[in-house]
Amino acid sequence: MTSTNFFVDITNSIVYNRSMARPAANRPTDGELEILDVLWRRGPCTVRQVYEQLSTEKSVGYTTILKLMQIMADKRLVVRDERQRTHIYRARAPREQTQQQIVGHLLQRVFGGSARALVLQALSARKTTPAELAEIRQLLDQFDQTKSTPDSHPHTGDKS
Repeated sequence: MTSTNFFVDITNSIVYNRSMARPAANRPTDGELEILDVLWRRGPCTVRQVYEQLSTEKSVGYTTILKLMQIMADKRLVVRDERQRTHIYRARAPREQTQQQIVGHLLQRVFGGSARALVLQALSARKTTPAELAEIRQLLDQFDQTKSTPDSHPHTGDKS
């Protein structure tokens, strides 16, 4: 059974439903990302399985993981299968989609929409190996080719 939280803004006489919250509210926290990482690597898991995996990496309590996963289900970051006694959780979105959402938010909020500034800071944040740079150059060439061919990529148009 899911409860719905409401609150009233009496200054504007508007009723807000928690489900009307901005999509940004569904961005995962650091702790939620750790849980999502387990789910992306291992696939659907029980709370116990996630707890066992994370407890090998750091000190964490079972009830903390349980509560976080319940919150994540409310935020629609995970899907909970309740057909069996032991609930099974899976990530709602693939890793790449979540990464794209986080990077998009970071790009707008911190870098004013400048992909150039984001990439420069990412490259200067730590030493980049020659192999990584070669791979980045190859990816940029591939991206440039798909952007210059109309209808070959869903994000055609302006290159800015």
